[in-house]
Amino acid sequence: MVTEALTAETAAGLARGFKALGDPVRLRLLSLIAARAGGEVCVCELTDAFTLTGPTISHHLKVLREAGLIDCQRRGTWVYYWILPARLAALSQLLDVSTAPSTAGATG
Repeated sequence: MVTEALTAETAAGLARGFKALGDPVRLRLLSLIAARAGGEVCVCELTDAFTLTGPTISHHLKVLREAGLIDCQRRGTWVYYWILPARLAALSQLLDVSTAPSTAGATG
């Protein structure tokens, strides 16, 4: 949970991450990468999971990379992707209300 208000710079950075996740294809790509045993997945396996073209998948992966949610490395012909946990943790921390002070009984 957030314990203090975000700075403008922090809010802008987090917004890029949330914006990247606002697309169903990118959200699904992120989940496919995160669910992979071993922590990384070949782009060839990601493209096979969609009916979209390779360039379209590449575009969505680029958006996720630029938002700092994933990273990649070329190995020969293929590119392998993995999640950047710290970046996802920052996004999830903002949404975590499990430790928020109770507002029970408050009137609005």
